[in-house]
Amino acid sequence: MIHIDQKTHTLQDGTTVIVLAPTGRLDITTAWQFRLKLQECISKLSRHVVVNLGQVNFIDSSGLTSLVAGMRDADKVKGSFRICNVHPEAKLVFEVTMMDSVFEIFDTEEEALEGVPRAC
Repeated sequence: MIHIDQKTHTLQDGTTVIVLAPTGRLDITTAWQFRLKLQECISKLSRHVVVNLGQVNFIDSSGLTSLVAGMRDADKVKGSFRICNVHPEAKLVFEVTMMDSVFEIFDTEEEALEGVPRAC
């Protein structure tokens, strides 16, 4: 079981952004739960998602796969998918797999929220 904090941010123009902050390990035993949560948020709440990985100290290929799937879901509905605050131990996985060039990764949640595309 993975714990996922969820916050809703409303930007000045009314755009809603969901911030998800999982805690612990994002691996084969928890990735599917996280994937479902991402799917649910993107389909029901907002097409703009920021994932704060500050509390995730371990991520494996299934964890990365759930993130890629979330990014694809957001792309399909012309939304945005951003990652921020990557834990140093997890950052290595992004670098080794070259996923750091696939995702939009920001140092802080504030930076990630700043660049979210505005509503048209």
